[in-house]
Amino acid sequence: MTGALLASIAALALLDSLNPATIIAVTLVLIAAPRRPALVAGAAVLGAALTVFAAGTALFLTAGAAAGAVDGIVIGLRFVAFGAAGIALAVAGVRRLRDRPRRAIELPAWFSPWTALPFGVLLTAADLPNAFPYFIAIERMVTTGVPPAAGLAILAGYTVVYCLPCLVLLAVGLTSGARVREWLQRLVDRLGTGTVKRSIPTAVVLILLGVAVASVPLWLL
Repeated sequence: MTGALLASIAALALLDSLNPATIIAVTLVLIAAPRRPALVAGAAVLGAALTVFAAGTALFLTAGAAAGAVDGIVIGLRFVAFGAAGIALAVAGVRRLRDRPRRAIELPAWFSPWTALPFGVLLTAADLPNAFPYFIAIERMVTTGVPPAAGLAILAGYTVVYCLPCLVLLAVGLTSGARVREWLQRLVDRLGTGTVKRSIPTAVVLILLGVAVASVPLWLL
């Protein structure tokens, strides 16, 4: 295990931490949770962290069986991740071809810490197939022969870095309290009302960008 390996894994973790699904979910919980928003958001972050660490541990500790499969997983994930991103961009472009009302952002009254924890688990588990930096990091640990104890420590550090943006959001929510949530609520209200006007130039750009992103794995072969 070298400093270069740790630096590369840290860089991958930082890239993976910019996961919009988890960040948006925690922001939404902080804004819209009916009760104890910081505690509920913290439970969602804990669920995400448990998923990242548990899934990584399971894959890393079965390295003997998975060593030959991880390379294939990484290549497959490139197609899945870039393909999903390309489709998402193309769909966003098609939606800009017509006017559409914005939908209000809200959470149900039953959303609590007990439901936020499995919510964070399920949200992160569903998003793992797109987390190709995560699998690349595990592949590098497997191929360089990192010992189990050191590997688990690295995975724990990866999990902390992965959750950093969400932890920052939580810290802001706890220290600034109602004032920040009020400002965020005004922003959410503005984004959740009115109409998104159609824009053909925007639609064309998004669709072409989606095609380009989806084809990236072909360039990497």
